[in-house]
Amino acid sequence: MSARQIGTVIAAFGRQYAVRLADGSQLLCVPRAKKSEVACGDRVELAMASADQGVIEKISERASLFYRADQWKEKLIAANVSQVVVVVATEPGFSDELITRCLVAADAQDIPALIVLNKCDITAGLESARRQLETFVKAGHDVLELSAKGDVEALRARLAGHVSLLVGQSGMGKSTITNALIPEADARTREISAVLDSGKHTTTHARLYPLPGGGELIDSPGLQSFGLAHLTKNEIECGFLEIRALLGTCRFRDCSHIKEPDCAIRAARDGGQFNERRYATLLQILDEHEVARKHNLEH
Repeated sequence: MSARQIGTVIAAFGRQYAVRLADGSQLLCVPRAKKSEVACGDRVELAMASADQGVIEKISERASLFYRADQWKEKLIAANVSQVVVVVATEPGFSDELITRCLVAADAQDIPALIVLNKCDITAGLESARRQLETFVKAGHDVLELSAKGDVEALRARLAGHVSLLVGQSGMGKSTITNALIPEADARTREISAVLDSGKHTTTHARLYPLPGGGELIDSPGLQSFGLAHLTKNEIECGFLEIRALLGTCRFRDCSHIKEPDCAIRAARDGGQFNERRYATLLQILDEHEVARKHNLEH
């Protein structure tokens, strides 16, 4: 084995990372720096510390980085993804605000996004879920319906050639989708856990799997919140596709869209072009952005 290797991070736990090398083998690695900024999906350069352990020396330039942040800390989710798949289900209930936040984060990184409505075989909650997603369809987002326990071929076709990241709340069926697409995913998970020597704890981190037929899939742990403190005001506003064409047309350049006269965004809300709940979510995210900005200025 040569002194230097190039690999892809396929799982993480604390300061330990499972890295897949070019020959397909997996190696446990630790970062050289004290502060680790490695994410699942990163391509890294590593030096061999011993026969079975490496040290990450360098992170290659990323095509994208999907992450969340509040005013205190950042949480890296996945790097180099070319598609974000937001998974919701007919049951349990899902948060449309969380969907919006994921979509805004993806848009800020120029990552195409797809919403998947899972568990469509559970018909009791199907129409309610469809109504909840109608706002996103009208805004211009793509929604794909499926039942992971039935047929996932429509989704498989959409994943071909992509590095796709599954995100969403717990209970939406992300792992079921992963196992349906990649029958050996459970075995690979155990293999990754063995490399990390961390057992059950690895479920709290994203994992990357090669897809049969090409492409890769990153399964991530369930989300409860998604801060967007790392985005600019313009990036947040642009993530709301239905108002993008209106940005910059308010009377005031720094319009907060709350009470200023001649606000194009509020006029769109009043005219029915901008959903009331989406408007409220926009204001909530912009308020968090302002709080984080002031916090950073003070510290």
